[in-house]
Amino acid sequence: MHPDYQLVEVNSRKLIREFLNFPSRLYKNDKNWIRPLDIEVEKVFDPKQNKMFLTGEAIRWLLVDKSGKTIGRVAAFYEWDSAKKNEQLTGGIGFFECINDQKAANMLFDAGKNWLQKRGVQAMDGPVNFGDRDHFWGCLAEGFHEPVYNMPYNFKYYNELFENYGFKNYFNQYTYRKIIADGASDSTHEKALRLLRNPDYRFENYRKEKEADYGREFIDIYNKAWSQFEGVKPITPEEGNALFRMVKQVMDKRAFYYGYYKDEPIAIFIMIPDINQLIKGFNGKLNLWNKIRLFARLRIFHRCDRLMGLVFGVVPEHQGKGVESAIIYRFEQESYKPGFPFIELQMNWIGDFNPLMMKMVERQVRGKIYKTHITYRYLFDRSKPFKRAEKVSIKRSKPKASR
Repeated sequence: MHPDYQLVEVNSRKLIREFLNFPSRLYKNDKNWIRPLDIEVEKVFDPKQNKMFLTGEAIRWLLVDKSGKTIGRVAAFYEWDSAKKNEQLTGGIGFFECINDQKAANMLFDAGKNWLQKRGVQAMDGPVNFGDRDHFWGCLAEGFHEPVYNMPYNFKYYNELFENYGFKNYFNQYTYRKIIADGASDSTHEKALRLLRNPDYRFENYRKEKEADYGREFIDIYNKAWSQFEGVKPITPEEGNALFRMVKQVMDKRAFYYGYYKDEPIAIFIMIPDINQLIKGFNGKLNLWNKIRLFARLRIFHRCDRLMGLVFGVVPEHQGKGVESAIIYRFEQESYKPGFPFIELQMNWIGDFNPLMMKMVERQVRGKIYKTHITYRYLFDRSKPFKRAEKVSIKRSKPKASR
């Protein structure tokens, strides 16, 4: 413990506000930082909205100096189903923010470690989310550009704070960037054109009359395309429908594609406008006025020129036939039409444990690594050998997936 610093558990509305507001002061001179929406952060810690609380717990702290000024924050959490998937029972810390002070950071890390140890947890990952990996996950290490929606941004010294404490690199997660006008590779075009000669295949973007079918088709494609990865659970109808409702709120039909073979859904490529470009100046608030501003910026003034890759997959029996190339080609043709507003595509959260996906993005989409986030792991038993995340393995009873 540091005699001048004190940990304060976040257990009141006033302290929740301070937990949310502290980063705004920390990053006030950093032009690239964009404050996340408060509602996105708070739903992580709401048992009514976060199913992880069914078999887990979470806690938050602020770190204040002797004058009462906040100098850091952190959350700790565990969920038993997730914890048991690791060699050591593993929980996590996240939403870490801190001044450049190793002693302050160590107090925050110690708080998470001690709390988790008392609950039987044996290791902690950080900085991670108490929920899905595609939100608030990883410590930015390279590529200090504007973050895309709900992805972390931090100062470079954060890597040193984690590593000096003893955290080790468990895996890297890459964000790939592509200038859309550059097009896909020649080999992608060749494969696409070969496949498109077959009239049994068709690829289309969003159609209003099919809206009721897209949620069901999404779940079907996702569960077939990703079920062959070890440890990947099928998405439930509730999860799939929730994701599709989110997509509908911000989607642009020119960035929404399904592929079919004899009218059966076999492929999906969904991108959404990166609304981080639109919520600057909202100060984390999505009140009525900001909702109006967001709608106007997105739908009327078209101020968003960046797409986020949300999901891309092909069912196993149609992989390796050129379907991936064809759906990329279909998007490329749409992007050449007059009035297409998007300049770049960022595909985030591609782990270095998934070389198949990295290869596809690099060779077919022609994306280049733009940002690198690190997921760190800390073993409480310091005598245990540290192991990095294993490469993605495919269930042998099924053909390879595209993700």
